Amino acid sequence: MIRILQQDNAFTKTVFAVIIGATIILMVIFLVPGIFDNGAQNDASLFATVKEPGVLGKLWGETSPIKLQEVQRMAEQQMQQQGFPQQYLPLLINRAGQLQVERMVLQHEADKLGLQVSDADLATYLKTGPYAEVLFPGGKFIGQDHYIDFVQQYGLAVTDFENELKSELELQRLQTLVTGGVTVSDAAVRADYMQSGTKVKFDYAVVSSGDVMKNINATDADLQDYFKKNAARYATAVPETRQIAFFSFDNSQIPGGAPQVSDADVQAYYNAHQAQYQTPAQVQTRHILITVPSGGDKKADADAKAKAADVLKQLKAGAKFADLAKKYSDDPGSKDKGGELPMIPVSGLDPAYGNAAMALNPGQTSDLVRSQFGYHIIQTEAKQDAHVKSLAEVKDGIVAQLQGQKAAGQAQDYASKLASEAAKNGMQKTADAHGLHLQTTDYVGQTGVIGSLPDSAALIKAAFSTAKGVAPATAPTGEGYAVFQVADVKAAHAPDFEAFKPQLLTDYREQRVPELLNAELIKLSDRAKILGDLKKAAAEMNVPVKSSDLVGREAQVPDIGSLTGPASVVFSLPKGGISGPINEGPNGSVLQLTDKQEPTPEDVAKNLEISREKLLNQKRQEVFGVFAGALMQRYEKAGAIIYSKKQGASPLGL
Repeated sequence: MIRILQQDNAFTKTVFAVIIGATIILMVIFLVPGIFDNGAQNDASLFATVKEPGVLGKLWGETSPIKLQEVQRMAEQQMQQQGFPQQYLPLLINRAGQLQVERMVLQHEADKLGLQVSDADLATYLKTGPYAEVLFPGGKFIGQDHYIDFVQQYGLAVTDFENELKSELELQRLQTLVTGGVTVSDAAVRADYMQSGTKVKFDYAVVSSGDVMKNINATDADLQDYFKKNAARYATAVPETRQIAFFSFDNSQIPGGAPQVSDADVQAYYNAHQAQYQTPAQVQTRHILITVPSGGDKKADADAKAKAADVLKQLKAGAKFADLAKKYSDDPGSKDKGGELPMIPVSGLDPAYGNAAMALNPGQTSDLVRSQFGYHIIQTEAKQDAHVKSLAEVKDGIVAQLQGQKAAGQAQDYASKLASEAAKNGMQKTADAHGLHLQTTDYVGQTGVIGSLPDSAALIKAAFSTAKGVAPATAPTGEGYAVFQVADVKAAHAPDFEAFKPQLLTDYREQRVPELLNAELIKLSDRAKILGDLKKAAAEMNVPVKSSDLVGREAQVPDIGSLTGPASVVFSLPKGGISGPINEGPNGSVLQLTDKQEPTPEDVAKNLEISREKLLNQKRQEVFGVFAGALMQRYEKAGAIIYSKKQGASPLGL
């Protein structure tokens, strides 16, 4: 082998080049840390990135970023829809991020399997799917303008909306491929329907935790003992408070009066913000649209073109444009207005339509124009080329903005000057020297308010991060600034027993409620079983009894809630049977079954196929869930999912 390698020929050199090249590539892949992470770990704008697993994926695979902004938007929507408080947002961000990571991994797998959705596929879906009634009423397209309006309801641009639909359809194809072999037996379908189709009627006695709490009494000795045993809990029950000495001023009290803005300042700002004043090219038109059916053949195209040519001929013969639009146009959004459209940015129009409209002078009419929707006859009414607004048009707004900026800067400078002066001469002398009033608050907490200020939130927040007696500092007040100093601090501490006794009694009762509630339910259940009658037992214990309607497993029963939870035990009871304690939430209950109606063989046969589809869907979801979980594990194990360290996101931390 050594002799072969010592030979000086082209073959030997090629072998050496291949071996050395492969070694270098492998060393780079496995020994250079982070070379293929695309900066995701340190990019604060990303939640994560996803690549194809394996060496080839690292070298040539597509990298898919998951932007933190999109994750936050999704989390905030979930928070609003479900009514969660603001403090749940970080958890929801992690959950939303994980969902998007899983979706991206599934997308990669679907792409590898060639399941991408084409423009033609999307067009067919829009015309025949759930959006068809809105976008194609009576089989006719609503028009591009109305389509844009429809999409904007979802807060998306048309391109983003269509890309999301393509992604969703591709994932549906993947799910169909993965779960296509899932089946369920007739026996399983019948058993499932027998369970889901059974209905029950029952009596139920409800024991309220509120009623239990009212009957819990405690002596001072009980509360003293409870207070001592829970000393750690109450060690800081009275939060920290602070006294704040401050004087404040508003913008009208700043020496020198209102700031002046020169023409040079305005010009400089205008020059630096040209992009802000860009106005895109826009055009106002009328049009007559003769649509070509989506996916139509050459004959359909030719028929539409011939019809449009006939309309154009009538127009050239002297017919009124508006009359022809009302009679012939297939655009429902504009035909009743004589084909009139508002002023629209050219970028929002079909390119062929926009280019033709801008090529016309106001009052001119086009020949036939073919767009993605069909054949148009366009009449331009007004147009505006892309341009930058003149300084005269925007000067007043610039002046106001610069005055606000200068006033804010002057106020901050004046506050800093007063704080420095107060550090040397004292708060009182400084306030007196400038005609300002020094005040000292009562002890105020972090959520408190200082009534003499327009907005005291920033001042209180700053005061609680400043030590007592340090040099005066500044904080905005909404209409100016305050110069302040922390005068005194009362640390968080345990409350006085006598003053805190009402709260202690409430806490004492709340702690004992679950135990006593359960004991009451056990007593009620045992007594009802002895008597064989829930109503009699409840009457002895002065507990109210209610009766349900004939309900199924998906029902919600007042004071009981969903029958899919602990109360589902009622479906397993024999007629007249009495449940044990059902203790969930603020109330507890005991149930007695009074009637049960199971599906008849005829019901089962009648609903067999519907039940089969329902059970199949459940099984498909389970199978696809297992598939998605295994896929995630494979990508994570291969290092193909890279989470941003700055976001602290990790699948193991959820």
